[in-house]
Amino acid sequence: MQNIDIGNIIRKLRIEKEMTQKQLADKMNISDKTISKWERGLGCPDVSLLPELADILGVNIGKLLSGNLTPNDFVGGNMKKVKYYVCPVCHNISLCTGDAEVSCCGRKIDEQEMQKAKNDEKLSVEVIEDDWYVTTDHPMDKEHYISFIAFATGDRVQIIKQYPEWDIQLRIPKRGHGMLIWYCTRHGLFHQLI
Repeated sequence: MQNIDIGNIIRKLRIEKEMTQKQLADKMNISDKTISKWERGLGCPDVSLLPELADILGVNIGKLLSGNLTPNDFVGGNMKKVKYYVCPVCHNISLCTGDAEVSCCGRKIDEQEMQKAKNDEKLSVEVIEDDWYVTTDHPMDKEHYISFIAFATGDRVQIIKQYPEWDIQLRIPKRGHGMLIWYCTRHGLFHQLI
């Protein structure tokens, strides 16, 4: 942990938030000389101050301490390549079009590896009027269920949340062909082309 790197990040984020050293110090009930000392690399924030400092600056504590805020490379605009993150505790869903560090329920969440569904794993899809009608006989109990179904085309993703003990019978507006994506709480993320 290099004090100068941490100081540079504190300064950069403070300026991004359009705060003076005095304004940041006042929010933390410390002196502006302390902020100046940190930014010059002559000291480092006390561990007890890190959560508040990270919250005010809008940064992850780990990133603050690493002294590295490298921006993501833009991956591209194709929404079929979105990365899915699912919390193993609450099944919260996060999507990212690039690399990300995602956390939920106090845990770091890794990107889900999408698997191509085998014939016996595919959801049943038929066309009714101008919609894709999606059904499945997948278990939908509290321990094993599909928590969401998404339909991704090149320019958009539509997500439909599912709940245990509800049968899956949903209609998705047919907007050409795309990728049907779903998350099984026991087996992970799957996709099939429709």
